[in-house]
Amino acid sequence: MTKENKEYKFVDLFAGAGGLSLGLEQAGFQVVFANEINATCAETYLYNRRLSKEQMFVGDINNLLQNIDRYKHHFDNISLVCGGPPCQGFSMANRQRLIDDPRNHLYKSYLEFLSVTKPKFFIMENVKGMAKKMEEILDDFHNKLGLEYDIEYKILNAKDFGVPQNRERLIVIGNRIGIKSSQIFDEIESCKKSKIVTLGTAILDLPKLQPNKLKNNTEYEDEKCGYFERDYNYKRTIFYNFINNNRNISKIYNHKSRYNNERDIKIFSLLPQGCNSLHESIKDIMPYKSRNDIFKDKYYKLSENEVCKTITSHMKFDCNMYIHPTQARGLSPREAARVQTFPDDYVFKGPQNSWYMQIGNAVPVKLAEVIGKCIIKKIEN
Repeated sequence: MTKENKEYKFVDLFAGAGGLSLGLEQAGFQVVFANEINATCAETYLYNRRLSKEQMFVGDINNLLQNIDRYKHHFDNISLVCGGPPCQGFSMANRQRLIDDPRNHLYKSYLEFLSVTKPKFFIMENVKGMAKKMEEILDDFHNKLGLEYDIEYKILNAKDFGVPQNRERLIVIGNRIGIKSSQIFDEIESCKKSKIVTLGTAILDLPKLQPNKLKNNTEYEDEKCGYFERDYNYKRTIFYNFINNNRNISKIYNHKSRYNNERDIKIFSLLPQGCNSLHESIKDIMPYKSRNDIFKDKYYKLSENEVCKTITSHMKFDCNMYIHPTQARGLSPREAARVQTFPDDYVFKGPQNSWYMQIGNAVPVKLAEVIGKCIIKKIEN
């Protein structure tokens, strides 16, 4: 790769809805192939890209590996492979090595894909607790890939990079082009912002919504409860320009409230910002009083003047732990997407509850963009 050849191709494994991919694309990489087992996530991924169906393997990565020769032409001269393999057997109490635990076959498959394709760089993203197993993980990588890759890791918090969310994740970067991967992390550290972006800054310019009071009717749409798609004249805030790269967007997507019963709506109304189920204001109607020690975070109202708590896929079940700071409802999928720094025209497909799952499992787009830009900077130096 030279300065004249700036086509940085990459492959995304466990691609989900495409947050990591989108950030890398914004940094200057070009996705040439992706793998995702969930068909709804794959539908979202393809909908938001000019990518052919032949460039997306929808299914288990092990089936992809078994048929790798059919897809090998996509992997010629790739710059990067990225992905966050789920490690279901990961536990500090588990004495079995990660690579030997049968529940971690996806981690093993990720290493196998790297050994077959030999990209110039790779990125692995995972839960921060996995850092305590890094000596073992580095052994696994070197045993599978040999010693030509220089590998470094760091726990990064998305809030340090303009993402309005407290989200710590383990990032592992390896390369075989003869540079120290630690230098890439030095570049990433230099991109930290001096001020955090608050939740209020990120979402309070969006249309106000009321909770949906119609049970089992996720298809319902109106002005009060929101729409899957509608025209909208955005305020051109600093945050709007940041996540949308100064583009003009005229529609809002996935901004709908979900069903809540009257008791929950009252709790949402009474609870002050930054408070949970133990607060005095809701003690008379709190449904889990006898088990407050277990359910103290069953309800939590977010604070507009702080970063958001970590967005997770649990939101597909309910948003009681993600109560809007100024409206008596949970965050809408669009608001959650903004917290993850998806642009406003990134559309999530499938059923409404699946939008939360796709958003919660994603890598924050703007964090991924910083990582991608720092890798490209090292390539071009």
